[in-house]
Amino acid sequence: MKRRLRAKLLKKRDSIPPEQKVLKEAEIEKSLFALDAFKKAGSLLLYVSFRSEVDTTRYLNNVIKLGKKLILPVVDSRHKELKLYKVRDTSELVPGYMGIHEPGVGENRRATLKDIDLVIIPGTGFDVKGNRLGYGGGYYDKLLGFESRQLAKADHHIMTIALAFEEQIGEEIPAEPHDIKVDIIITDKRLIYC
Repeated sequence: MKRRLRAKLLKKRDSIPPEQKVLKEAEIEKSLFALDAFKKAGSLLLYVSFRSEVDTTRYLNNVIKLGKKLILPVVDSRHKELKLYKVRDTSELVPGYMGIHEPGVGENRRATLKDIDLVIIPGTGFDVKGNRLGYGGGYYDKLLGFESRQLAKADHHIMTIALAFEEQIGEEIPAEPHDIKVDIIITDKRLIYC
């Protein structure tokens, strides 16, 4: 069921005409940068977009220019997990897993969710309850599930935000107990508080 829904939502996202996509992305960016949680965050985990995802590449330098600590994931496909690294400049990014640009790895740059005030994550689809359909690898569910259990002990909640086109919002996304929900979804049409 998830596989069919994922394919359907990806097809919808892929079919957004380029000129509309640029306008939609501008609305999403404006909403993200105006959000109180974004303004207050001193550090954030962002992702580098690929394929037809909401383009985040232009945000990266802006985040750094605003004086925020930028943290990006590196896919460790062998262990099926995301490792987090601090980025000082986007010139440090190199092609990684599936050609997605990632930070060059260095132990002195490692980060954990304890270093992060705000998490911005991708996905193929979402519903208004905050359920998220990823790409099927479980990378973000694993990262946020494990880290959330660790952080819960310290009574620390990290807000999670998804960036999506309105076309990616479905009536109901099937969720399993290990699936991580998002707190806010920012689309080109609205803010959805979950």
